[in-house]
Amino acid sequence: MSGTGKKAGRGRRIILWRHGQTLWNVERRFQGTTDVPLTETGVGQARRAARLLASLKPDAIVASDLQRAVHTAGELAALTGLDVTYEEGLRETYAGVWQGLTHEEIIARHGDEYAAWKRGEPVRRGGGELETEVADRAAPVVLRHADKLPDDGTLVVVSHGGTIRTTIGRLLGLDSPHWESLGGLSNCCWSVLGEGARGWRLLEHNAGTLPEPVLGDDD
Repeated sequence: MSGTGKKAGRGRRIILWRHGQTLWNVERRFQGTTDVPLTETGVGQARRAARLLASLKPDAIVASDLQRAVHTAGELAALTGLDVTYEEGLRETYAGVWQGLTHEEIIARHGDEYAAWKRGEPVRRGGGELETEVADRAAPVVLRHADKLPDDGTLVVVSHGGTIRTTIGRLLGLDSPHWESLGGLSNCCWSVLGEGARGWRLLEHNAGTLPEPVLGDDD
């Protein structure tokens, strides 16, 4: 039957997990593709979150190849025994001359560009990537790995705040100007997408505790 392939995928989950804290996060310095390591606090965050996520018994882990994501993913891999697949396509947004600047410096030097981005206009921040280009490279990576899951399987994607937001927006079918309506992710928090009858649904966003079943009229 031609429909069996789609049926077999029902019940899959994608957990999009942001990396732990870095010094540049604390300094509110734009990281982009700069390879900044976790702080000691970030390592602790990753270990705590990994204990929770391991209890969901994920089937696969895929991560950005930047060290802050690699080290975060490694904490979950150590608990689950799963290998991690590293994907360049899951890196954070490349933001050109914005990278390394603090939030205040960006506003002072590139205020018009920053304001246009916040209005939802397509902006190459710092001369870098458009958000749609980030989704173009990241969302297919996530879907490719999700397609390999068994029925009711769970994929953990370890990536970066901007990349996760654009990927969620793309997988939910939202128009790109509305992606900003998805709030940012705190360090080592995650969002959960579940597969429903009409495609992917956002079940949890910026969560730091385990998902609870939805009970009632909207489940």
